[in-house]
Formats: sequence, structure tokens, C-alpha cells
Amino acid sequence: DISQQITALKAALLILHSPLDETVGIENATRIFIEAKHPKSFISLDDADHLLSDKKDATYAADVIAAWASRYLGLESFEDPAAVEEHGVLVSETAQGKFQSLIEAGPHTLITDEPVSVGGMGSGPSPYELLSSALGACTVMTLRMYADRKNLDVDRISCRVVHEKSHVDAMEEDQEQRDLFTRTLEIKGDLDDATVKRLYEIADRCPVHRTLETGARVKTEGP
Repeated sequence: DISQQITALKAALLILHSPLDETVGIENATRIFIEAKHPKSFISLDDADHLLSDKKDATYAADVIAAWASRYLGLESFEDPAAVEEHGVLVSETAQGKFQSLIEAGPHTLITDEPVSVGGMGSGPSPYELLSSALGACTVMTLRMYADRKNLDVDRISCRVVHEKSHVDAMEEDQEQRDLFTRTLEIKGDLDDATVKRLYEIADRCPVHRTLETGARVKTEGP
């Protein structure tokens, strides 16, 4: 009995429906809304189709759902920061597309994917883009900590990272392919050349930079 189940749901309910939907009529959405108890909300999706095949419609629906749901999720209480450090990051397939995965890091979530050119949907940064992001973020944070500690007049720091494969001469005629991360820094502030040069040296000390240069061990184990 759908009506009875909706009435006894005891949960906040959001209904999104397009009046032009030819698969599910407006009378179905109306009945659900009437049967449901408060809190409940109804969003009209204008001229969207049933599968939200237009990316603009899908993006709008996603933004509305995220904003509406944030009131009820209480995300700040989901994870204990200490537990996040202990349990690490969880990456799971979403079953959408060939490569799309959901990354969960404590209360934070994001999507990773591959570009359309290699069979993905381009719905999120690729793994190497995430790795580049980690290097860029760590660099900016390291420079900010140094600038604050030295009371330097630094207004804003940004870092662009580009990843590519480069060929390095190995033994004789063999070619060894290595990963190259090119980091471009922009440091705005009232700084002399010597201070800027020192900041570039400090950038090389960021922990992620050192991990990439020295290498790391990866251990694989079951549940």
C-alpha cells in the first residue's frame, strides 16, 4: 500500500517532477506530495524530460537536492576526525558509466572519473588530476605556513600542476618513461627577489612533494 507507506515514512521528503514528463504523470507526483507528512517539498523541473538527459537539468536537480538535503543530514556529526585518520579514504564504484567512483573522506565526498576520450564520462577529476591536486594543495599550505611564521607580506598563493609522462635516457638505447609534475607558482605580495627565491625552495619541502620524489610503498590486503 504505497499511500500507507508514504504517510508512515517519518522522514523529510523532496519530490522533483517535470510537468512535461511523459513517463510519470503529474498526478503521481501530486498524490505522493499530498500523502506525505511534513517536512516535504515539491520542485517543478520545468521542461526537463524523465531521465534528465539535458546536462543543465541534471545539474540543476543535483544542486537543489544537495542544498535541500543539507538541512536534514547533519553532516558535521557524521565522522569523528580521529576516525577519519584511522580509516582513511574509501573509494567505491557508483555503477554510473565505466569508471566513475565516489570518494569518501570523512564527511567529504567527491566524484572521480576519466575523460570522455578514454571511455569515461568526464564527471570528475581523474586519479592523476587528484594526485596533482594533492601536490598543489600541499605546496600552497606549506608556503602559507612558512609565510605566516616569517611574517612575510604574502597576499595570495596559487599553484598550477601539470602531469605528463616524459622519456628519460636509461641504459644505452632504452628509454624509461617517468612521471613529470610541472608546478607553476604565483605568489602575490610585497616581496623582494631573494624572498621569492626562498619561497620556491620551501615549496620543494612540502610533504607530498617529498613523497612523490622519494617514492612510497603500497600494501594491499583484504577486508
